[in-house]
Order: sequence, then C-alpha cells, then structure tokens
Amino acid sequence: MFNPKRFWLAVLFGIASGFVCWGLMASGGESCHWSIIVSTILSRGLIGFAIGISILRIKWWLHGILMGLILSIPMGFGGFMVPGKEMFILIGSVVMGIIYGFFIELFTTIVFKAKA
Repeated sequence: MFNPKRFWLAVLFGIASGFVCWGLMASGGESCHWSIIVSTILSRGLIGFAIGISILRIKWWLHGILMGLILSIPMGFGGFMVPGKEMFILIGSVVMGIIYGFFIELFTTIVFKAKA
C-alpha cells in the first residue's frame, strides 16, 4: 500500500544525499560542469523515489542497499566520459550509491518510522 509520508521522506532524503554527494565531489578542488551536478542530485533523488514507491517486502537495510546498487550503475557509467578515471568513478558511484541507499532507507524507515 502506498504511504505518502514514506514517499516524500525518501525523496527528500534522496535529494539531500544528492547535495551531499555534490559537496563531496566539489571538495576535490575541481569545479564540476552544471550537467554533472544536476545528474548527481537527480540520480540520488531517484534512489529515494524508488525506495519511496517500492513494494518489495524485504529487510529495510537490504532494500536500501539493493536500490542504491541498481540505481547507481547508470550514473557510474557516466564516468567513462572522463579519460583515465573510468573505473574509479564507476566503482565510487556504485559504492556511494549503496551507502546513500542504506542511509535513505535508515532515515525513512527507522528514524521517521515510515514503513512500507
């Protein structure tokens, strides 16, 4: 059953994790093109969206990890546009997506008690 509280919390935390991800990217000293910034925020927001609408009945932590893994793979392939850093960006995007998915699910399900 659709839970609007869960949906909006997950989307909000997804977008917030997108801004955190952007902040971590910008901390390296290099400026990012606006399209990369928007892509990053939307990609992490999409993880929150998917968590919010998902009806899978599995453990909350596994649900977050799976959503983060699956939805970060496309963003990771964007790293192949950066010569010399392809695998670093692919692996980093996927690993961080898993972490963000876990934390989005943690805050949505456990902290704010918005169960599916």
